Amino acid sequence: MGARECPAWLWLLLSLLWLPLGLPVLGAPLHLICDSGVLERYALEGKEAENVTMGCAESCSLNENITVPDTKVNFYAWKKMEFGQQAIDVWQGLTLLSDAVLRGQALLANSSQPREPLQLHFDRAVRGLRSLTTLLRALGAQKEATTPPDAALSAVPLRTITADTFSKLFQVYSNFIRGKLKLYAGEACRTGDR
Repeated sequence: MGARECPAWLWLLLSLLWLPLGLPVLGAPLHLICDSGVLERYALEGKEAENVTMGCAESCSLNENITVPDTKVNFYAWKKMEFGQQAIDVWQGLTLLSDAVLRGQALLANSSQPREPLQLHFDRAVRGLRSLTTLLRALGAQKEATTPPDAALSAVPLRTITADTFSKLFQVYSNFIRGKLKLYAGEACRTGDR
């Protein structure tokens, strides 16, 4: 019995089911992974969470400052940066952002704030970050980000800021996806060898 190829629509369906779960979508056509709509969906979830938390100024305080990646992008400097350095910047930023979201989720669990609506947004953000990590692995970012010891000396340190509210945390989440992550994914997909 010969092996049959999976139709493209089935790959799309399976990819959409696996990606939010953080499961690897290995073997999926690269064009599905490079679809900007996938990144936009996660960015919109972050923006929705930011909007929900904007209305609760005092009660949505994190009670501590959490370090998050700076989402500002100097496009001139970004274009001059080597692809491997971009991968390092994005991978480190995603790692820091994942840690920050998990810390925010823990602070919410230990606070007296109403948890139900915020917990839903944190759950989505955690699932989204797992999926984005899988996406970056599929693009080869983790491999690009592992640098030889001498190259690490010339690596630019990750710029960071602090978030002191849930709104700021979700704003950084959304902006990071729309900014550096989208730029990196676009370049990786354009080159086609990732």
